[in-house]
Amino acid sequence: MRPSTALLWLPLALAMSAPVRADTCSGTVFEDRNANGLRERHERGLAGIGVSDGEALVRTDTRGAYTLASRGDRAVFVIKPAGHRPATRANGLPAYWRESGNSSAHGSAVASACGDFALIPHMRRAGALDVLVFADTQTRSMADVGYYERDIIESVLHELPRVPATAPERPPGDLGLTLGDVVSRGATELYPALDAVTTKLGTPWLHVAGNHDMDLASKRDADALRSFEHHYGPDTFAWEEREAAFVLLDNVIQQPGQAPAYIGGLRADQFEFLQRYLATLTKDRLVVVAVHIPLFEPEPGQQTFRAADRERLFAMLQPFRKVLLLSGHSHAQRHFFHGPQTGWHGEAPLHEYNVGAVSGAFWSGVKDASGIPDTTMSDGTPNGYARLKIQRDGRYALSWHPARLQGQGSEVTQAMSLHAPRVLRRGTYPAWGVYANVFMGREDTRVEFRIDEGPWRRMQRVEAPDPRLLAENVRDNEADTLRGFDRSPEAKPSKHLWRGALATDLAPGEHRVEVRVFDEWTGEQRGSTRYRLQDAVE
Repeated sequence: MRPSTALLWLPLALAMSAPVRADTCSGTVFEDRNANGLRERHERGLAGIGVSDGEALVRTDTRGAYTLASRGDRAVFVIKPAGHRPATRANGLPAYWRESGNSSAHGSAVASACGDFALIPHMRRAGALDVLVFADTQTRSMADVGYYERDIIESVLHELPRVPATAPERPPGDLGLTLGDVVSRGATELYPALDAVTTKLGTPWLHVAGNHDMDLASKRDADALRSFEHHYGPDTFAWEEREAAFVLLDNVIQQPGQAPAYIGGLRADQFEFLQRYLATLTKDRLVVVAVHIPLFEPEPGQQTFRAADRERLFAMLQPFRKVLLLSGHSHAQRHFFHGPQTGWHGEAPLHEYNVGAVSGAFWSGVKDASGIPDTTMSDGTPNGYARLKIQRDGRYALSWHPARLQGQGSEVTQAMSLHAPRVLRRGTYPAWGVYANVFMGREDTRVEFRIDEGPWRRMQRVEAPDPRLLAENVRDNEADTLRGFDRSPEAKPSKHLWRGALATDLAPGEHRVEVRVFDEWTGEQRGSTRYRLQDAVE
């Protein structure tokens, strides 16, 4: 629990402040009890609240006042404390930040990044903190925005339990995160349309910047996110709930004129902020770090994130007993556990969940009856979103939610997709198998199958392309014309695929194959498919 006594914060505020610069600004953080955005005589200032520009960090005094030494070209934000929520901006997103004192991305002068911040008392519903996690909405047109609304937002709303008409309205989550690539190829003009769709959920929503959110005309990394920051605020900030402290970081470094044009990494000012902010947290606090580019390397020897930056970040996080990393970018899904080989030297492996994409394979593939592309990802994971549920003690549970399951039958469930040959010759060598793509599978996940109520047998984890997607690749290859706006992605080896050999010594006819997965967070999950044995005559 963070101390509320202002005297404890006064020396800490001085210690955390950046070296004094010529420009300073000030304001007050107050408790907006009537939620009108204006401080009135009866509304008290809040002590000990963090205010930052993404590098300097100070805490408010006993009256809720702060003075920040800031360059003036940075957005200033309040670190939302547990038990309060910020006001809402005109676009429906949280008003926890003020735009920089320089001209905005669209040329309108902003007088000052500092000022007053209103925090509204907020008693959250009982139970675990429920966080909706989106990655790579990646919209390039209004058509894609429409897919996002009908495929993802309506899917989230469909999950809401039915309540009596007299019951209070309940949002589908306590907090929402988008892990970068909000749009595709710098199509930042789509931000307002996306905001209008996302805010239909009624959930406070935070955004991480991605490589596709960079302004295409920018000539240096410092200018790359002007449009993003104009719409979504600072590219580095923190947000606190009772269960966890969230740190959101832009980890894309633009490299104009180089190949590649960007690389994963962190800037010096971000490390300054992290050093100051992490020092204020107790070491048993769960810290959730949300970024766009994964911190692991997808292939050995392929550097997509600067190793020195990763080691420096991990050294800052090492004192904390509970840390979770969330990343996007891959348009695939996997769990990675960092250890000494990636610069992590904590007592236990550091868990990174590389979240699958909302847009799946960039909104590609054959459209269904409602006109939405199939957009299965290259590892066979259906597009969708994740949920992160966090208990008061920092324990967390993760789950994946495919956007569309209706009409898929028992072969595709929330937990897995199954693939088996339709027919085999009875008595042949059992060289063919059933495959289970377990979307949240890890190397240690236990996956079993049985045939016709027979004994359960372990399935073997394999790194191979998903056969369901391979079949779609073949159909695309054999078609004389495009079957969709873009064809499905080429199937790549999946990190969460299991195989079991199918018996051929059973009676002729149809046989049921049942698969069960023992998931750490959601418990036992099952799916089923069928295959047929046929007697063949030479």
